[in-house]
Amino acid sequence: MIPSLRIALSFFLVSILASQAAANPARGLEIARAARERDKGFTSYVATAKMILRDKSGTENIRDFVAKALEMPEDGDRTSIEFKTPLDVKGMTVLTHAHRASDDDQWLYLSANARTRRITSTSKSGSFAGSEFSYEDLAGYVVEKYDYNYLRDEPCPGASSRMCHVNEQKPKDPDSGYSKIVSWLDTRDYRGFKGDYYDRSGAHSKTLISSEHKLHEGRFWRPMRMVMTNHRTGKSTEMQWANYDFKAKLVKNDMEAFSLGR
Repeated sequence: MIPSLRIALSFFLVSILASQAAANPARGLEIARAARERDKGFTSYVATAKMILRDKSGTENIRDFVAKALEMPEDGDRTSIEFKTPLDVKGMTVLTHAHRASDDDQWLYLSANARTRRITSTSKSGSFAGSEFSYEDLAGYVVEKYDYNYLRDEPCPGASSRMCHVNEQKPKDPDSGYSKIVSWLDTRDYRGFKGDYYDRSGAHSKTLISSEHKLHEGRFWRPMRMVMTNHRTGKSTEMQWANYDFKAKLVKNDMEAFSLGR
């Protein structure tokens, strides 16, 4: 065989084998399921948070909100965010019912006119209240709504003493605003450290950095600081979390559309 041809063939075979080694959907799904199992049993919680919107120049717009979550063991979880300040958005609430086998239900309550409107599946990629988080980002995570591919293990971003699984997930929903999300999850506790979001065209559009993780009730890890950066606009949205209460004892009626505004 001609030496140059042999070398080219060797490189081709190596690239094929590397590609096959990198493609590991079964391992990716296993990691996603393990992360879900790690967080099961929280039942419900209420937390407060500060949302800081920053434009490209660094100018800040600060809002305060209350977040609620209710675990639904047989379906996706129910979550809500209600703004408390400033006055122009006070009472504005987004309520989400995530589902395993169907489209999520989302409602937006606008306190200015005391009206509730449903957020359609084609609108969920839109910005939530001018932030860099979309309505889709606010939905409770549902393993079954993605295809997975484990990529590698490497030191966690911002915590190099810990190792993270790097896992790729592709939304099955054709109305998703993302073509894929690449997540960095702690190999021991499955804490999320970073997420790279790719838009429908495949471009890297946003990055979420989660840090200052705190253990609640001796079992449930939550990041106390989250920063979503939009790489196109240079804008970012920071969420500073506080006062998690896992003894809130929420019930289904607390998380129904008819409860909005009450």
